[in-house]
Amino acid sequence: MKHELWTNEDELDLFCLEGKHGDEARKLLEPGYKLIWTCEADTHFEAMKKYYEYRGWGEYTTDFPEHDKKTYKELGWE
Repeated sequence: MKHELWTNEDELDLFCLEGKHGDEARKLLEPGYKLIWTCEADTHFEAMKKYYEYRGWGEYTTDFPEHDKKTYKELGWE
């Protein structure tokens, strides 16, 4: 699934799913946010790894691998 990275001039980020699964998150965006990057990922974990890599924040880890590594299809989100 496609993910979007939105940021503002203060570099405050919103990273969410594109489309209907990200609608509620995008409703929180204030004026001035811009879409700066997108990526494809099959799991939340994969998306976050790519986001961390893009931002240069090092290796992403999770305390919930049994959930975060489930595919979106397994979660019924496609």
